Amino acid sequence: MHISIVTVGKLKEKYLRLGIEEYLKRLSAYAKVEVFEVADEKAPEVLSELEMVQVKQKEGERILAKISQDTYVIALAIQGKLQSSEGLADTLDKLATYGKSKIAFVIGGSLGLSEEVLKRSNEQLSFSRMTFPHQLMRLILVEQIYRAFRINRGEPYHK
Repeated sequence: MHISIVTVGKLKEKYLRLGIEEYLKRLSAYAKVEVFEVADEKAPEVLSELEMVQVKQKEGERILAKISQDTYVIALAIQGKLQSSEGLADTLDKLATYGKSKIAFVIGGSLGLSEEVLKRSNEQLSFSRMTFPHQLMRLILVEQIYRAFRINRGEPYHK
């Protein structure tokens, strides 16, 4: 299985980078996982509705450029489907079973994802109805992907 994590912006915090690197190292035993960072669109602190849409569209174009046509896309979105860790494990297992070997998880920027990215996604996943910083979401996501592989293999993992 080949998993891509396409995310907006550079990761600045060293503690988050170290955590993500650790889980990516652990994941290498189960799948090929790559992280693609696309540039975030520079914008003033206060934006009109139109400006917000334009920022998300530009970031969305960069995201979509990293995703091939044969990739199953899971967009992280607050309005998406809530799942348990076991549910995510089941989703990944079913995708592998039915020949979907390329999966991309997409994390938007601080304004979220464009309509074009949401339309391209095969499903939308929510980790919570709360809002998390998108940099922190990367760490949470790679940990949950790792947990999913452990669950699917019947391997122990702390609860």
